[in-house]
Amino acid sequence: MSREYPIIALTGSSGAGTTTVKRTFERMFAREAVHAAFVDGDAFHRYTRQELARLILDEPERKDELSHFAVEANLLDRLEALFQEYGEHGNGTYRHYIHAEDKQMIEAGYQVGTFTEWQPLPCGTDLLFYEGLHGGLVTAELDIARHVDLLVGVAPTMNLEWIQKIDRDMRHRGYSQEAVIDTILGRMNDYVRYIQPQFSRTHINFQRVPTVDTSNPFEVQDIPTDAESFVVIRFRDPATVDFPYLLAMIQDAFMSRPHTLVVPGSRLSLAMELILGPLVRHLLAQRRFR
Repeated sequence: MSREYPIIALTGSSGAGTTTVKRTFERMFAREAVHAAFVDGDAFHRYTRQELARLILDEPERKDELSHFAVEANLLDRLEALFQEYGEHGNGTYRHYIHAEDKQMIEAGYQVGTFTEWQPLPCGTDLLFYEGLHGGLVTAELDIARHVDLLVGVAPTMNLEWIQKIDRDMRHRGYSQEAVIDTILGRMNDYVRYIQPQFSRTHINFQRVPTVDTSNPFEVQDIPTDAESFVVIRFRDPATVDFPYLLAMIQDAFMSRPHTLVVPGSRLSLAMELILGPLVRHLLAQRRFR
């Protein structure tokens, strides 16, 4: 952790909804004139999409250990080195992973599922913002979480997470429902070993809970809307949270436990602004003058 070069990590599984939370941070950064270095966790995958498909075809017995959740399928030593270097000196090396949504990169000649070359982070940034699978990872060899000043988790209820992933991968990535379900099942061991434990380390955790029937997530269905859900927000240190203020500002919010606030799904954006905005300002206020 670094007062001079703070790191914010947003961690969550594939299909959890981290992109929505990332956009909230982007709006806050723009409003507060914060110059952030953005790092995509997918950029630390070990293999391109084609390389991974070829490995699975040639060595089907390794399919499960090659899941993107697995430590072995990622360059997590490089991710920890980046966090350490940024926290100490405000710089480091990263790259981009090309998603189907990256139209400019594709027009520039990159293929979906590949990487750019490694390059230095932008100079003079105020903080580093990471979004990905492993921002709070701790193993016998790695302790990425210790470098993070603000660790935020996004973890919908399990069935909702699967519904969101199936919908996204079928609608935007062209996968069949059977292929997505096969991926979910193949990753389950690594999900339990590497992803879920991170949510016990987060400073704040956002968990969306639907109020409609999602008992069979493998039945093709619409994703529950914000109006059809609540969001359970758990704080690791409730002593630092002004719950009376949040309850007064967020209509229909209530506390279910001393460290847990529940808000209507339609008011999640407001809740995140009220909760995360002061934390970002506090991190920046703690920076030493360079």
